Amino acid sequence: MIQFSFECKVAIITGAAIGIGFEIAKQLALSGAAVVLNDVDETAANKAVQLLHKAGGKCIAVVGDSSDLAVIQQMIDTAVEKFGRLDFAIANAGITTFGGFLDYPIERFQQLIKVNLQGTFFLAQQAAKQMIQQKTGGRIILMSSVTGHTFHPDLTTYGMSKAAIIFLAKTLGVELAKHQITVNAISPGATLTERTIELEAGNYKKTWERTTPNGKCATTADIAHTALFLLADASSHITSQTIVVDGGWTAMSPPPV
Repeated sequence: MIQFSFECKVAIITGAAIGIGFEIAKQLALSGAAVVLNDVDETAANKAVQLLHKAGGKCIAVVGDSSDLAVIQQMIDTAVEKFGRLDFAIANAGITTFGGFLDYPIERFQQLIKVNLQGTFFLAQQAAKQMIQQKTGGRIILMSSVTGHTFHPDLTTYGMSKAAIIFLAKTLGVELAKHQITVNAISPGATLTERTIELEAGNYKKTWERTTPNGKCATTADIAHTALFLLADASSHITSQTIVVDGGWTAMSPPPV
């Protein structure tokens, strides 16, 4: 693991019971940060907190829908009440739904936009307000995707939401710069998580190894290392940017075969 020190820092992370969110939470906690971990799945969230406690980390769960403004405010209030401040906000929660443009139903569209965009926008908004009130600056990371940069079959709506997040990071980085708050996005490519390992009857890894120029799928640690870099003091002059972590896939964008 890349070594960073985040002693006395406090982070909130949405969608963090498993996968990329959990790995970011784990690496932050092991690097000294206190973490408020959110997930809609109470059992998974509590299990994640237990795992981090056993590893020696400081972590509290806030269970609920990350697109709900009341849940977002609860996360921020918990960070401040339990740990005294808020330094980092990582809008990791998101859902992926597949479907062609011509027959994509409005119910799925509204659900995806609510989680991917509403949740991301208002987490950033409320976290920024707390950071401005503290007058301490801060870091905000938004989670996009390679599908926000280039076409992928049956992911028009998902890709649209992730492209919007790239633009949101760009504009918020400028708007919040005077408050010493950086805002950046990460666009993961094919990444091995609990969910993706189950896809395609276990063939996800082989499929994307064939398709990715460097011959590898990303791991959750690859994405978490990028997040920790963006949260570190060494990256304080980086804002309004999106870092693609995809082994070179977007340079060619070949469809999975």
